[in-house]
Amino acid sequence: MATKLIRGMGSFFKTCACKHQSRCSHLYTIRFRSGSGRQLEETGFPTQDDALDHLTAIYSEKRRTPVQHAELKREIGIQRFGQYAASRLPRQRHYAPGSIRTVNQLLDSQILPILDSRRVNTFSSTVIEDFILSMEDRRVGLATQQNAFDTLKKILLDALRRGGIDEDPFDGVVPPDYVPNPITIPTIEEIHALKASGSDGLRVIIDLMSGCGHRNGEAYAASVERLVADDVYRITEQIDGKSREPARLKHRKPGEYRETPMASLVRQSLLSYVDKRGVDPDGYILQTQRSKLLGSLDT
Repeated sequence: MATKLIRGMGSFFKTCACKHQSRCSHLYTIRFRSGSGRQLEETGFPTQDDALDHLTAIYSEKRRTPVQHAELKREIGIQRFGQYAASRLPRQRHYAPGSIRTVNQLLDSQILPILDSRRVNTFSSTVIEDFILSMEDRRVGLATQQNAFDTLKKILLDALRRGGIDEDPFDGVVPPDYVPNPITIPTIEEIHALKASGSDGLRVIIDLMSGCGHRNGEAYAASVERLVADDVYRITEQIDGKSREPARLKHRKPGEYRETPMASLVRQSLLSYVDKRGVDPDGYILQTQRSKLLGSLDT
């Protein structure tokens, strides 16, 4: 169900069928009208606050004087795509470092070589279709095609919302036909087999991922300080896979966290590892391939 705000501001909602949408991990979508009255939607907002902040920014822009709005539209429209994409990225404060790297990689390898110098107000459905065809001609993988298409769409819809483009350039465009491979969840027997053949550190990672729902980067940031109760683990950060530095959680603002139930087996796994190995100088349990101290997974 959409949450309606003051008149003219729009609404935000989730498209999933979860019973408790306020607690599920699916992203929020916002619906609003542009300065020209066109109804638009944007998705990708992790929390209600993120969606509301974005709607507030859009509403504030629309309340500017007509002269200011017309000048803003003109300035956006005549910008080169590469310039606009570079100026937009710092405004995406909800992006984690990994997301920023992914966007930059897609821009540098797929999008900018084709569209860097094109003026924003000249994008149309024909231009988008030609871009998709160019990726097909270069035999770009379908997954990369889809990611590049989604990245381009987010940037251009932002320009559309701000008035730099008059018509939706994606109207009628058929996106790349990418169907992701099905996800295979390991069985209990397979998990036990992995633990039996792995190192002490790998067993801790498997326990955290299978028992508490950690992402791999979150498991690498394990700390006994996060055992906030006998049966609760508080996930506060992750170790970035590229920089090897602590980073905020995906879809979370700096300082935010999430808590997960913790089985006694997981708790005992962590404490046993600490008794045997200790912790590193920063308080992390695992000195692994994501640690700056050691270059490979412990054995």
